[in-house]
Amino acid sequence: MISQNLICSFERASKKEVDLFLSCIADLLESEEVQRMKNYTQHGKTSTFDHSMVVAFKSFRLCRRLNLDYRSASRGGLLHDLFLYDWHDKKARGSLHGFHHPSTALKNASSIFSLSDKEKDIIKKHMWPLTVVPPKSREAYVICYFDKVCTSKEVVREWMVLFRSIFRGSKA
Repeated sequence: MISQNLICSFERASKKEVDLFLSCIADLLESEEVQRMKNYTQHGKTSTFDHSMVVAFKSFRLCRRLNLDYRSASRGGLLHDLFLYDWHDKKARGSLHGFHHPSTALKNASSIFSLSDKEKDIIKKHMWPLTVVPPKSREAYVICYFDKVCTSKEVVREWMVLFRSIFRGSKA
């Protein structure tokens, strides 16, 4: 199942554009490890898979418009959070997930797929400025941007659900 956010993004895109995007990541989508991302919650009720798909698609669209390497952006965007653990469980992973998960995602992705240097940089640096060394490519900056935009939307969406339940509960 694909997130409502991604479906909305696809609805604004042409079939040709969606098909081109999916062709960039088809081999990745077939991977069991990428499919496992559906089992982990990213923010609120959004799975890591859905989050990564939205980041990848939005990055693909902008990179394509800017005549950048949209294929690498699509692939790096999909794999940027391939860490495959519940980051909310601080006992299991510690409290510095934001600093460490890019390296874990890169290690996982590199062990499964043949990645370009640009794709590796996108995955490794997507949390910049937390990952102190800045990205090397414009495509990696696009991923950084959309990762933060999508994360913000996911968190605000969850807060709105919480606030609605609080205010509905107080009227009773």
